[in-house]
Order: sequence, then C-alpha cells, then structure tokens
Amino acid sequence: MARELDRGSTIEHLALIGNFLPRKCGLATFTTDVYTAMRAQFPDVTVDVYAMDDHPGRYAYPPAVVCAIPQDDRIAYAAAARSIESSGAQAIWVQHEYGIYGGPAGDYLLALLDRTTLPVIVTLHTVLEAPNPDERRVMEGLLQRAAKIIVMAERGREILQRVYGANQKQIVMIPHGVPDRAMLEPDTMKAQFGWDGREVVLTFGLLAPNKGIETLIEAMPALVSRHPNLLYVVLGATHPNLVAHEGEAYRDRLKAQAMKAGVGDNVVFIDEFVEYDALIDYLQAADIYATPYTNPAQITSGTLSYAIGVGKAVVSTPYVHATEILADGHGVLVDFRDSAAFTREIDRLLSNTRDRQRLSARAYARGRTMIWPRLAEATMVQIQAMVTARPRRIVRPHIKVSPLKADIAAVERMSDATGMLQHSIYSVPDRRHGYCIDDNCRALMLMTAAEDVDPVRRDKWMTIYASFLQYAWNPDTRRFRNFMNFDRTWCEDAGSEDSNGRTLWALGITARDAYEPKHKVWATAMFDTTASIAFELGSPRAQAFAMLGAAAMLEVRPGHDLSREILARFPDVLLRLLGDVRRPGWEWFETVLAYDNARVPQALIQAGMTLGRNDLIQCGLATLDWIVDKQTSPEGRFRAVGTESFGREYADPLPFDQQPLEAQATVDACVTAFAATTDPRWIVEGERAYGWFLGANDLDLPLATTNDGGCFDGLMPTGLNRNQGAESILALQLANCAISGLSKAAGSMAGPSRIVA
Repeated sequence: MARELDRGSTIEHLALIGNFLPRKCGLATFTTDVYTAMRAQFPDVTVDVYAMDDHPGRYAYPPAVVCAIPQDDRIAYAAAARSIESSGAQAIWVQHEYGIYGGPAGDYLLALLDRTTLPVIVTLHTVLEAPNPDERRVMEGLLQRAAKIIVMAERGREILQRVYGANQKQIVMIPHGVPDRAMLEPDTMKAQFGWDGREVVLTFGLLAPNKGIETLIEAMPALVSRHPNLLYVVLGATHPNLVAHEGEAYRDRLKAQAMKAGVGDNVVFIDEFVEYDALIDYLQAADIYATPYTNPAQITSGTLSYAIGVGKAVVSTPYVHATEILADGHGVLVDFRDSAAFTREIDRLLSNTRDRQRLSARAYARGRTMIWPRLAEATMVQIQAMVTARPRRIVRPHIKVSPLKADIAAVERMSDATGMLQHSIYSVPDRRHGYCIDDNCRALMLMTAAEDVDPVRRDKWMTIYASFLQYAWNPDTRRFRNFMNFDRTWCEDAGSEDSNGRTLWALGITARDAYEPKHKVWATAMFDTTASIAFELGSPRAQAFAMLGAAAMLEVRPGHDLSREILARFPDVLLRLLGDVRRPGWEWFETVLAYDNARVPQALIQAGMTLGRNDLIQCGLATLDWIVDKQTSPEGRFRAVGTESFGREYADPLPFDQQPLEAQATVDACVTAFAATTDPRWIVEGERAYGWFLGANDLDLPLATTNDGGCFDGLMPTGLNRNQGAESILALQLANCAISGLSKAAGSMAGPSRIVA
C-alpha cells in the first residue's frame, strides 16, 4: 500500500540523478529500483530522473528519464542544473559512485550541484578510506553541499567522520534495498533453468577480477568429490569497462581454469545482464549464494543485499558490507582467497539441510527490514526533514540606500609595485594568476574618481597603474597586451578587443579626471598614440568602451578629431546591429546576453549627449530600459544577468552566477541616463542596482565588506563566492563613487530618506 507523507508535508517533486536502465550496471539497477519504490510508495510525488550517459544515443531511456546527461560534457551539467532549477523540484537526490560523472574524480557533478539552490541528499555507493587528492576534493565538496548523506553500512559513517571530518548529524545509515518477495524452497524454482536434481551455488554480478571467482573455482574439485551434482553458476555479463579493455579474455581465463581443474561440467557461466525479475528467480533457485570478493573495503554490494532479501544462505569473504549485513549469525564469513574455507563451509551447508534452512530463515528475516518500500520511506523522511529545515527567505522588498564612501584599502591589498593582481583566495591575493590590463584600467579610473584619498597614496597608485598600461602597449602589433604572469612576462602579444577598448576608455577618463596635471598629460599623449586602434574593433562592448573614452577626451579637448571620429562612426554600427538582431521582446544589439551589458546603451546615451544626437539618446534609453527590465527579479530587486546565461540565443537571463561587474555597469549607465534626461526613474534604477552590493539581492546577502573596502566575487545559487578578486573590489568602489553623485541628485529631488527596491 502506498504510504502518505506526514501531515503538513510539502514534498511534491524530486530530481533523481544517477545511472538508469537500460544502461547495464549495478548503479543503474539501483537507481531504477529507487525510482520504482518511490513512485510506488508516494504516487503523488513527481520524480524526474536525470540519467548519466556514458554513450549518448545508445540507450532507449523510458519516459521517467527527463534528461540524459552526457558524462564528459561539462556544459550539459550546467544545462541539467538549469533544468532542475526551473522544473519545480524541491530537492535533489544523487546516487554517487566514482567513475560515472565526468571530470577529475567526477567533479562535474559538483559544478551541477553548485548551480542549483535546492537542498541535496546524496547516497554514497563507495566511501574511500584512502582517497587520492581529487577523490578527497570531490567527497569533501559533496559533504559541504549536501544537507544529508546516506551510507549503506555503518563503516561508511565511521570513515566519513574519521577520514573526511564529516558532521555525524549529517549522516544517516539506510541499508541497500532488497526485493519484497516470498521465501521459497530452491527446488521449486530449479526446473525453469534445467537445474533439477542439482545443488546450486550462485554468484551474481558484473564479471571482473575483484569478484574473486577464481577462489570458488579452486574450491570446486573438493566440493564436487562430495557433491557430484553440484553446479556453480556465475551469472552476469562482463563489466563494460573490462570488455572495452580486453574483450572477454577474463571470462575465457576462468573457463580455462575450470576445465583444467576437471570441473568444467560443474561450472556454468551465464553471460547476460539479467533483468530484475529474472535475477530474483535465479536467486530463489540457488541453494547457497557466494560472494568471494577480494576488496576488503567494499562498502556496498547490491547482489549480497538481494540474496539476503530472498532468504539465501550466504558464504562470503569479510568485506565491509558483508561483515555488517551477515553479523550475528545471518551468514557465514571466510577469509579472502581461502578456497579451503569456502570448501568447508559450503560442504557443511549442503550436507545439513536443517542448518542451511535455519540460516536462510535468519537471512530472510533481516531482509524484511531492507525491502525497497522501507528504503523509500526512510529516505523520504530525510528529504522531508531537510526541505522543512531549509531556511525560508524573508522577502524584504525595500531597503534604505546609504552609499558607502570609496575605500581603496582592498585595492591596495591586491596591488604591488607591478600593478593590481587579478584573483584572490578569499581576501588573500593569488599570485598564480598574475595581472591583467582590464583590472589595472579600472584601478586607474578609480584613482581619478575616489575622493578623500591621501595625495601621496593617490600619486603612488596612479603612477603604478599608468605604468602597467604603458608597458602593456605593444608597438609591433599595435595592440595592448592583457594578461601578465607574476614574473612580469606577458602571456600574449595582443590582448582581446574588449581589453583594448577598455584601455582607451581608461586613458580618456584619466586625461579628463586625473588630479595631477602630469597624469593628464601622460594619458592624453598615450591616447593620441593608441586610439586609432579603435577603428579595428568589432566587438560591440569594445566599441562602447572606446566611445566612452572618446567622449571623455572631447570634454578635455573639444577639437580632438580622433575622438570625434570614433564617436561619429561606432554609434551607427551599433544601430545597425540593433536593427539586424531585434525582434518582438528582444531589444538588444546581439542575439545573446553577456557581461557588462549596460555599457552599450550607456555609450550610446553618452555619444548622443556629446554629439547632440537625440536619436542615439533615445536608442540608448530604450535598450537600457530593456536590459534593466531583464535585470529585475519578480520581487523587484536588481538581479544581475548570471554567467550561466551567456551565449544562449534569444533566451531570458538565468539568475546565477551573478557578478558585481553587472551591478556597477548598471549604476554607471543610470547615472548617464539621468544626466541626459533628469528623469528620476534613473535614480531609482541606479539605487536599485547599487543596493545589490548591500544585500538587496536574490539571496539577501551583502557582497560589500564595509570594514575594509572589499567585495565578494558574486552570488552563487548556494550562497556567496567568498573570493575577493580585483574586478569585484573595483566594481564596488567605482559604484560607490558613481552612486555618491547620483544620491546627491536623489537627495535634491526626493529628500534624504529615499528607499529603493
């Protein structure tokens, strides 16, 4: 009878990840059995299966599989995460085994889980006591991400705590499921297999050297001498990985061993991947089930569990799962590779029907506690608990904006005598990734914008960042380089178009806004030397950056012909792009969204103001309005276009990963829009985007660390990315500078108590 969920439960929809039939492996069988049990016990709960696929296109999956994930296609994991997130699922149940997920030790799975907000429960089919570095990293990642971890043996719990430092409250032991079948006398089932009159010992599972079949074959001559009708049945296909490596050579060696020992007629190999019902029939027809496995650390054996479930007398080596499930007289244990012990114990059970039947009865009684309905119920209890315990988000639709003052402390922390380093591990600079011109451009612009900076400090850092830009110029290629190693060697001869466009922007801003005349003179000369490269830029963002630099230069030198030509040429290019790409509901310059989106409309508005072209202003305002709408959550908060959105043609943006660059770009664009229109709507939108830094975002988490001027790298589905790289710190500090001016305008129009969504 199907079991109803506890009163008040809200569990209606689950996502199940693992292998699935018709893929031929033990994990596929397990996941399929799990799915079947959950649907039988909880028919009102939708269970979507996400099947790991080692050979895309090979398997005819049933309708239960809503998505097959190609094992080695990292992009497919991200797509699956998006599918799960949008499906309505309330939790994710992962079947974890090494070797079925892509990446080092299967770390693509972590990438999938980190791109969902849902609580996760993981069933571990292997718990390694001596993991390699990648295996440890993946297991620790699962422990960090999962709300609950299921092990199928108490030894698994102990290893997780001792080796990985797992929280004991996180771990629950739920035994491997077994079939809910009546206990039958083996003789009633033998005829269908042609085993009438035979005593049968069975071993089942994918054939591989760690199954220890050699040990049983070694035991057979002595056993056959006492039980001439004995039949040892080795049931199961050869493991696919072994077939791929050597074909059926291993099976052939075992057959040769049996023939050489004179028991060829007493050992039968059934080379089939047996379906569930047929497997149970085989098990019920056997007198004894044997698992001579050679791996002492094996935590789980589905075949052993099934044998117990149908009440088999079991003789096994003492691997972890066997020692637990056969404890207290529920089976017989013998030493590894001890063929004489297998001979002795199998002979004893075959010779004494009463002892064998008593052992079978004890095994069956234990199996009744492990049937699939009990596993489904026990797991649902854990899922219900973790979903119920998940903190509910408190929606706070409005916050007061109190702009932070610009603070260059974190910028200095990330800088040295060469320039500003790109990345950090938490707040500590990570020198392995060196420097880039993008960040040094932003840092240079910050030094022109930040108020209340000691003149000596400002002069020091202005000079260092300017020197980086100057050294990055490669006259041979007439391009700025972008990436530099920590040892000051360049990674390339020419940087990306966007990095070159951003450099021209920084030079224009410095020429206009630098505090010291010497820096203005340098920037003007450098702009004159390099700005003609703008005409070779094809990227819309690179063109927008160059336009912003040219507009700034024209404020300093209104007759600057090169800048005026840049502003005259690129807006019409952008207008043509918009005309070619736009469609109903898509008011944008490209078929996809990417990073720094608001810079393109900002540049059009700025160009319109500089050139006196109202058409550019109106186009910039319309496209800014469109991108702002795309960056607004249903609750009315700013939602940065997530990096997972990039490259998806004509598709609405996805919410994660959200990065500070997008909020800063939107603040700047709104400042420009307000300057062009004095429309208070742009004050509201700018403050909304700025509020994202302070916690008015999808996760109610502030990214700004107000005590030291730092900023976290972004919002992930599961929380903050707590690294503080250069781009993020600079985005916050430049936004601080921009919002300060906008807030003064807001105060003059609406008073100091203005609040924003």
